[in-house]
Amino acid sequence: MTSDLELEAVLILPGITGGRRELGELVVDVSREAAGEVLCRLRDEFAFSQVMDICGVDYPQRHLRFDIVYNLLSVTRNQRIRAIVQTDEVTPVQSVSGLWPCATWWEREIWDLFGVSFTGLADHRRILSDYNFEGHALRKDFPLTGYVEVHYDSERKAVVYDKVRLTQEFRNFDFLSPWEGMTTLPGDEKAHGDNR
Repeated sequence: MTSDLELEAVLILPGITGGRRELGELVVDVSREAAGEVLCRLRDEFAFSQVMDICGVDYPQRHLRFDIVYNLLSVTRNQRIRAIVQTDEVTPVQSVSGLWPCATWWEREIWDLFGVSFTGLADHRRILSDYNFEGHALRKDFPLTGYVEVHYDSERKAVVYDKVRLTQEFRNFDFLSPWEGMTTLPGDEKAHGDNR
């Protein structure tokens, strides 16, 4: 069995609590308190100069229910690394917008959709949801229908916010494919002798 020198070199960084290779890429677990310093060292010492994506994952059964996942790329070495930081609902994660200015957008998106805040992030405005939106839509405990619905009322000549009303059965799955349920497809009338 060959040793993985690159993984071993990354694992000795203070603040990294574990690591492995998944599908040929490095994956490291980073403590929340050391996230900013570890990501800075990955950029400066290991040439992971680009942040390709930052995303959130919700595991509501865990105490530290959120994973903040940083996907980094080293262009010079053609390598990727995924750094995973765990946090809970109230403890913020250090922003990396000072390291990568484009991270501001992803951190705003994570705050908007998961409710994880970032210390050092100058702009905590919603980015995908309406400013009056209640809750965080990508949390697993967020109701599928939401809390309010928005519609235009032509009598009032205004946009109105109402509580969600389900006027029909919420889930009625029809597992029959439309291609299997149709005996004659549009345009195939002549093939079946239908001369309309």
